[in-house]
Amino acid sequence: MELEAVSEKMVVVTKKGQTTIPVKLRKKYNIEEGTKLAVTDTKEGILFKPKKTIWDMIGAYSDPVIADKVDKLLYKIRHENEDE
Repeated sequence: MELEAVSEKMVVVTKKGQTTIPVKLRKKYNIEEGTKLAVTDTKEGILFKPKKTIWDMIGAYSDPVIADKVDKLLYKIRHENEDE
């Protein structure tokens, strides 16, 4: 996987290993407070990618296979208590 930098920003890492994602990138990738990010170690360095939520998976442009899995999971959750 070859990564090509489109733009590069400088950030600072705190003593606790925390950093701030620049506002422009947070807006571009819809990263808000509480957004979960996948962290991947690549040959180029560290890659952060927003994790898809259930709402992303069942949207208009979602993969039909994923939407089917979500439907089955919701059915299972709704009917778990019926066996008790």
